[in-house]
Amino acid sequence: MKWRRLIGKRIIKKTCSCSESESKSESESASESESKNSPAVGVLGSLTPEELENLKEAVEERKKLITQLKGKPWPMRRKLVVLRESQEFVEKYEGALGKGKGRKLYAYKVMMMKKWMKFQRDFENFKTACIPWEMKIKEIESHFGSSVASYFIFLRWMYGINMILFGLTFGLVMVPEALMGKPYGSLPRKTVPREEEASAMNFAVLWDFGGYAKYSVLFYGYYNSQRAIGWLKFRMPLSYFLVGVGTVAYSYMVVIRTMARNANEEGGGDDTSFNFSWKTFTSWDYLIGNPETADNKFASITTSFKEAIVEEQESRKDDNIHLTRFLRVLANFLVLCCLAGSGYLIYFVVRRSQKFALEGLENYGWWERNEVNMVMSLLGMFCPMLFDVISTLENYHPRIALQWQLGRIFALFLGNLYTFIIALMDAIQLKRAEEEIVKKNMTIWQANLYNGTVPDNSTAPPLTVHPADVPRGPCWETMVGQEFVRLIISDTMTTYITLLIGDFMRAVLVRFLNNCWCWDLEYGFPSYSEFDVSGNVLGLIFNQGMIWMGAFYAPCLPALNLLRLHVSMYLQCWAVMCCNVPQERVFKASGSNNFYMAMLLVILFLSTLPAIYTIVSIPPSFDCGPFSGKPRMFDVIQETLETDFPAWFSKVFSYASNPGLVLPFLLLLVLAIYYLQSTSKTYKRVNMELKKKLQAQNEENKKKNKLAALKAASDLEQARKAGEQRRNSISDLGVNEENPESHVSSSHTSRPPASRGHTSSGHLPGHPQQPQKNLKKR
Repeated sequence: MKWRRLIGKRIIKKTCSCSESESKSESESASESESKNSPAVGVLGSLTPEELENLKEAVEERKKLITQLKGKPWPMRRKLVVLRESQEFVEKYEGALGKGKGRKLYAYKVMMMKKWMKFQRDFENFKTACIPWEMKIKEIESHFGSSVASYFIFLRWMYGINMILFGLTFGLVMVPEALMGKPYGSLPRKTVPREEEASAMNFAVLWDFGGYAKYSVLFYGYYNSQRAIGWLKFRMPLSYFLVGVGTVAYSYMVVIRTMARNANEEGGGDDTSFNFSWKTFTSWDYLIGNPETADNKFASITTSFKEAIVEEQESRKDDNIHLTRFLRVLANFLVLCCLAGSGYLIYFVVRRSQKFALEGLENYGWWERNEVNMVMSLLGMFCPMLFDVISTLENYHPRIALQWQLGRIFALFLGNLYTFIIALMDAIQLKRAEEEIVKKNMTIWQANLYNGTVPDNSTAPPLTVHPADVPRGPCWETMVGQEFVRLIISDTMTTYITLLIGDFMRAVLVRFLNNCWCWDLEYGFPSYSEFDVSGNVLGLIFNQGMIWMGAFYAPCLPALNLLRLHVSMYLQCWAVMCCNVPQERVFKASGSNNFYMAMLLVILFLSTLPAIYTIVSIPPSFDCGPFSGKPRMFDVIQETLETDFPAWFSKVFSYASNPGLVLPFLLLLVLAIYYLQSTSKTYKRVNMELKKKLQAQNEENKKKNKLAALKAASDLEQARKAGEQRRNSISDLGVNEENPESHVSSSHTSRPPASRGHTSSGHLPGHPQQPQKNLKKR
């Protein structure tokens, strides 16, 4: 401490003397760092080497103090004062502590290091700010809890996936065909038929994606089967097929990778030891300087306490198990009845739509033409509400209740979707039968066109017919794509209308009619609505499933879904903050979204099955699409291998695709996955056992410490009592010595006189002789 005071005094003196001399010679072009460090350099030039070493140690101690200041048990005011002083000290003397001529270089290195650290910190903040809708989601999480925020995080993740799908289809399929392919009107498949030209631009026709929308790059039938197009010789059929396969493969890879990453982050579970203590003393962020951010943080801490309280209550709940089981069985029976009724209703509507299609949809109105899509959308809107009412009988934990609700809506949507697929398969068979009839009619039409009068060796110019007048087949692929696009559009419109009427109008009525109504509308009926996490999540998942299923026949579907997700993010964020209220039982979402990802993986698998079936089993249409004229769609791969690659490569590929090699390879993959999963479960179980042992050891240490503390407290109490007894005895002796006559008389009467060989009269052994002196003076 002496050398620190000495250096401090010398630094102050030298600084005062040097500041006057250097202020005159200081130039305007001098750098800020040199002007700051010049007094320190002048002072340090007069210090001895020992004092310089001590100053270096002081700088290092201040640095160490800055890094460890957060863990000091000091008041916040003292921390801030010490931090400011330490930073000023380090900034002032660190750059000047070089050796000889290297001081300026050392100061420059320190300055650049600080700038680099500041750049890294600013870059991390910039990366955080670049995350789309991060602040919106944080604000929603602070008011509604992590369960509602998990839906918006999942929606943002789906938005990123669809951006990749849109980039593949738009960049490798739609743009090459629009720029390098044959223009509109050059081929029959790219031209509106003559009988449809009058109504091709009507709004009702375009809304159903007919007319000019049907004969465009939006659908499968527009693309030409020419092997290479444009001056780049772009392989359009091969690109179309590989993009369709690549989008599905990429989706599988991303979903599985996300599930694996979430499983790794989940670890062995949450540590709930001292949960409320940690939340009480470590939740606040002392770097917040914005009042709005502080309000959001306050709401977030309040919500986290509600979540923790619900978790603690559910862990200690003990209900009547027999009544609970009966109510859960009853709830599942009611749900099965709803699912059966929904499936029968969709089956009935699909059969009606087939009858309408045979009789001609032109004879029916808008509802009959869109009956299947509207019924599916209405069932998807009202059945989740009914399931939510039924789930109140089960008395599950809110997180488990959400998973059951998701599973039931999943079964509902899956049944509806596959009923729709079965109806499409029937329609495809009808279109293929119609296609055979069209082939025969085209042969007759061509014969009538030439009228059999043009000989085979004639040199006359061929007859030209406008593409709009050429007969064409029904093109079942475009029909499938149109059905999926209509289903997506109707589902989107139903969702937005429900949100505006069911949430916004309901909130407006409750807000403005509450003061003039007979009962309290906010706490009674209808009240403000809560955000339906399960219904929105399942709607998002099944909407993505329809995109995967129909994107092969309608390349515009990823673009439409990207637009839908973009609008949904802003609209639903606005609705949840303005029209919804937090749930009565706010609960914490699981550590990962693997439950959502598992359902998405199942939907991805079930969505690719119909597409794979149509690609492998059903022949493509003969006069539309990039695969027209081929027995199967995947024959484009074999054609490319035979024409663009050497013969040996084609043989190697044929051997590699032999089922005798593929099936053992798949079996090996399944065994490897099973082994890795078993190993992972074993490691997880070992980690859980180790955690339990550590917790048991911690509890045992707590008990030992408690026993030691109790023993120390008892020993301290005994020592305190012994001390009090000793002081009482000393005070009693003092009183007796002040009254020696009474003491002597009482001693003579009560006991024999003490031996005079050890002490004098009126004095106890081991005590001072002062009372005896006072007696003599008297």
